[in-house]
Amino acid sequence: LHVRYQTRGKFRNRHVGQVSVNRCDSEMGRRGLTTVPGSNLCRDTNTFIGASAGRIRDVCERAGAPYDGRFRSSLQPFPITVCNLRNQNARQPHCQYRGRTDTRYIVIECNQGSPVHFVRDLVNIG
Repeated sequence: LHVRYQTRGKFRNRHVGQVSVNRCDSEMGRRGLTTVPGSNLCRDTNTFIGASAGRIRDVCERAGAPYDGRFRSSLQPFPITVCNLRNQNARQPHCQYRGRTDTRYIVIECNQGSPVHFVRDLVNIG
């Protein structure tokens, strides 16, 4: 599962940026996201949010609403790219990803006004 708490820099590296579906392999590798920390198992999935860090950070404040207690959901949908592992239970260096794009509301965890954890995406809110 996801690491509960990430620094702003880790959140930005792991989730921020426009990634095309055919670039999942290279982008996951370039950002060092292919393996589960402390293991050589390939990470199952990762979501990239196609917006600026500032726009995502705004979800922690005025562009978001409380969600499930301690999280924030965006008031507007975001373009996302989800990179899913093609070969389940694969190990490094055989991590290969298939990407899909969508437009979804995002749910994030914030700490002191900055996103630190991507929780999930939602088709709609309310």
